[in-house]
Amino acid sequence: MRAYSTHEIELMKELETTIQEGLSSSKVIKRQNQYGLNEIKQKRGTHPIIIFLGQFNQPLIYILLAASFITAILKEWVDSLVIFGVVIVNAIIGFILEVKARKAIESLGKSVSREANVIRDGKRQRIPASQLTIGDIVFLLSGDKAPADIRLIKVRELQIDESTLTGESIPVIKSTAVIEKNTILAERTNMVYSSTLVTYGMGTGIVVAIGNNTEIGRINQMIATADVLETPLTKLIARFSKVLLYVIMGLAGITFLIGVFRGDKIVEMFMAAVALAVGAIPEGLPAALTITLAIGVSKMAKRHAIVRKLPAVETLGSTNVICSDKTGTLTKNQMTVQNIFTTGHNYEISGIGYEPKGNFLANNCNINPLDDLVLKECLIAGMLCNDSNLVSIENNWPIEGDPTEGALLVSAMKSGLSRDAILTDLPRLDTIPFESEYQYMATLHKNAKSKNNIVYVKGSVESILARSSKVLLSSGEIVNIDVNRCLEASNVLATKGLRVLAFGCLMVDKSKSGITHADIAENLVFLGLQAMIDPPRPEAIQAIQACHKAGIKVKMITGDHELTALAIAHMIGIVGNSQNLSEFQVLNGKRIAELSDQELIDIVENVYVYARVAPEHKLRLVKALQFHGDIVAMTGDGVNDAPSLRQANIGIAMGITGTDVAKETADMILTDDNFATIEAAVEEGRGVYDNLVKFITWTLPTNFGEGLVILLAVIAGIALPILPVQILWINMTTAILLGLTLAFEKMEPGIMSRPPRKSSQSILTPDLIIRIFVVGALLCAGAFGFFEYAIRMGKSEVLARTVAVNIFVFGELFYLFNCRSLRFSMFKIGIFSNPLLWIGVLIMILLQILFTYAPFMNRVFHSTQIDILDWIFVLITGIIIYATVGLDKLLRNRKYKTL
Repeated sequence: MRAYSTHEIELMKELETTIQEGLSSSKVIKRQNQYGLNEIKQKRGTHPIIIFLGQFNQPLIYILLAASFITAILKEWVDSLVIFGVVIVNAIIGFILEVKARKAIESLGKSVSREANVIRDGKRQRIPASQLTIGDIVFLLSGDKAPADIRLIKVRELQIDESTLTGESIPVIKSTAVIEKNTILAERTNMVYSSTLVTYGMGTGIVVAIGNNTEIGRINQMIATADVLETPLTKLIARFSKVLLYVIMGLAGITFLIGVFRGDKIVEMFMAAVALAVGAIPEGLPAALTITLAIGVSKMAKRHAIVRKLPAVETLGSTNVICSDKTGTLTKNQMTVQNIFTTGHNYEISGIGYEPKGNFLANNCNINPLDDLVLKECLIAGMLCNDSNLVSIENNWPIEGDPTEGALLVSAMKSGLSRDAILTDLPRLDTIPFESEYQYMATLHKNAKSKNNIVYVKGSVESILARSSKVLLSSGEIVNIDVNRCLEASNVLATKGLRVLAFGCLMVDKSKSGITHADIAENLVFLGLQAMIDPPRPEAIQAIQACHKAGIKVKMITGDHELTALAIAHMIGIVGNSQNLSEFQVLNGKRIAELSDQELIDIVENVYVYARVAPEHKLRLVKALQFHGDIVAMTGDGVNDAPSLRQANIGIAMGITGTDVAKETADMILTDDNFATIEAAVEEGRGVYDNLVKFITWTLPTNFGEGLVILLAVIAGIALPILPVQILWINMTTAILLGLTLAFEKMEPGIMSRPPRKSSQSILTPDLIIRIFVVGALLCAGAFGFFEYAIRMGKSEVLARTVAVNIFVFGELFYLFNCRSLRFSMFKIGIFSNPLLWIGVLIMILLQILFTYAPFMNRVFHSTQIDILDWIFVLITGIIIYATVGLDKLLRNRKYKTL
């Protein structure tokens, strides 16, 4: 069926649906059984076998595979099997992590579920998009993502971004006109296709295709949808691996040639070269990086932050500017009307929250608001020019819709007005939805008791006053408006931190059944102002204090009035404690538009409050801040926020109020729309980065020490103190049982008291690089020194190697406690604060006992039993390493305190 070439009346008849009633419940069930759910069944992506084989496509793995192959040719079967076993274990770990990552991405799409507005059984409902079926009547608003393929039957200035289907970046203006058959997809202006974006206006249509039968569904059957999980850090590690590959091959070749030229056996020298190569490779590093990042993402999710793009985990640690929306993020999103202004009168309203209980007061005396004509009309305007609903659920009064509109409903209900009763007398005929370009919403109502229909308009004070020429008085008289008086009243209310909306009305001809922006461009009758407050979140106030302490600037960006924005910023601590708010600079959208890019760059660092900001201004603000080298996190929830979210280093979308466009553009989604969650995510990001650095600082000394031992042995012309198979045992067991436990370390004290990390800063500081070389040298000295001592004392090479292996393992074990914090001792951060670390230590000790005393382990790893004196030497080496690093941290901490 070509819906685009079929008239809408004929189409509704064919699909047995109407715009007034929609589908019946019985038809919905029948069609869902016939057509299935509105879900795209993803085509199977990369085959698991290909994913598994991909784990071997790494430079360092090539060395291990070559070593395993050549040792097998030399009939060193145990060494060959162990080396190959390590490669297989690495591949299995990588395979499991990659599969889990792909599943996490798929489940993310399910966790951030999409919904649709439909009419069924004559009632407007909001349902999961997956429940849509053929014939459903769907309503589309600006910011929505089309949930299915829809034939339009009614539009209001509707524009759709179809770039996901056609590649055309300019939004398409839609209509309801019938299109000729065989018209190409890009020219079907009466169709809205699944996953395209509503960028402007509103529309109503019939679902004609769902799931895999949609245009986007057909495309999804031809492509795999898995994201590539590669972060800047993993790219850095990949480059490091390639460099390390060449260095290892070079050193291994030099080791081999030195021995051969000296007359040593080729097989022995090859084994020495293999030992050096195996020892220098940090086999556990890739898995540790992925696991640490995955743990960070999991921790953030528990704190209401869903990370969509893994680079966000790393970038969060260096964020130094947060640009936050006000409503619902810094505040509670429970607006309450507290004041109403009409010409000549000011009223106060008691009560907090959405429960419709409260009194109206004038001059501190209770009044009946319905006795005042203009006050009543102002309340009616707020109630009718409104798309939200107030429902009662077990003594709770949740709002379905916008909190601001909810506050207007509550204020009207407090007066005794009934929305249902008023709509009976004044049914709605048409709507102009709120658009940021116009800053107002308007509704047209049929008035059976009058010769005219009536338009109610609500919006910003500036937009309503600019269109008003008259004002309604309490007496019913309509006179010329005093704009300055209204503006003065608005400013007085705004300085109290109240959000002010203006209301107006316009009588239109009875025959008029639709309205446009041109109809209300002038001659409105001004009714009054309603002023409300959205109380700050207590946790947001604390979070802002924590951000300031952490060296992070917080800037508030809002569409509210300048004075309102500044008052709220003062209440939550974004600006100083001075009572004279006028001394703080506020930049409004009009001024931003007037400034050149360079002028904006010059002042952006010193302005913390931006008011009356349109979404397009946010992009300029982000670019201006980034010009100064700032790492910017930007919040957003609307369609037009997408460019600034994409431009920001961290784009943050609101999970509750955010549009699909914002969520899909963002790096991170706040499931509770709370600013405190941003601060928590930054904190977790710093913790994740710290743990990555801890692991790298812990693992590299071992590789350096092992490579140094082999190189010194070859140069000295003595037997290898540790064999390739023993090196693999050390590297793999310690990386898994010891190193990975660092990923579970809790955040260090004062993590939010230090300045943000610069994005250009290298992973390892000079201090840490020195520490890596010192610890590596101590491990080498301990293992090499004891090996030489044991040989001279007449002990066997097998026993000397067994002790050398234990020196490396226990040296790493003691050093692990140093690496739990890069600055503090483990006693300060809590000896038992990481239970998994102690479990790993205990298992590692048990495995070393088996390595040393179990006969089957002795055969596989060429080890043997050692006595108590040997163990004392092992423990002394570990204690020396721990004491050396501990003393270094102590001295450096004292140095920092004196600076």
